[in-house]
Amino acid sequence: MARLKEKFLALKPELQKELAIANIMDVPAVDKIMISVGAGFAMKDNKLIQNIEDTITAIAGQRATTVIAKKSVAGFKVREGMPVGVKVTLRGENMYNFLDRLISIALPRVKDFRGVARNGFDGRGNYNFGLQEQLIFPEVNYDSIMQIHGMNITIVTTGSDDKQAFTLLEKLGMPFAKGRE
Repeated sequence: MARLKEKFLALKPELQKELAIANIMDVPAVDKIMISVGAGFAMKDNKLIQNIEDTITAIAGQRATTVIAKKSVAGFKVREGMPVGVKVTLRGENMYNFLDRLISIALPRVKDFRGVARNGFDGRGNYNFGLQEQLIFPEVNYDSIMQIHGMNITIVTTGSDDKQAFTLLEKLGMPFAKGRE
């Protein structure tokens, strides 16, 4: 079992008390994690798209897929069928393993890191934040990188509101920035 999942199972009764939830099955949990990279800058370069896909696959520990444009948009010089990004959705053991590596290894490697923003919640218990570069993950081979790119990470929880999701992620060890809530 993943280390972070064991920690969550041990924290469940404490979360139930703190959030004043009657049924232990209603305690918020992490449902899935989505990692996405908008690769509009690499639309015409298939090798770069493949490199981004390989990088995200190494980071996530699960095969990433290329997102294809569904419609042509002349203003952005996008044609139907062009690759416009890379994404992967993690659930179960892969999700807990990725979140553990993110919290304990990758985020502390960010230059001048002061915590992730507290305002990334969407009102429904989901948390979104972005990373500037993929090199903070130890799985990435620096020599194989063709271009540095960022990524968006969405952590979807079963919490009904932002307070529950914030409490869950804080107890799991997510390093939130100090200051206003």
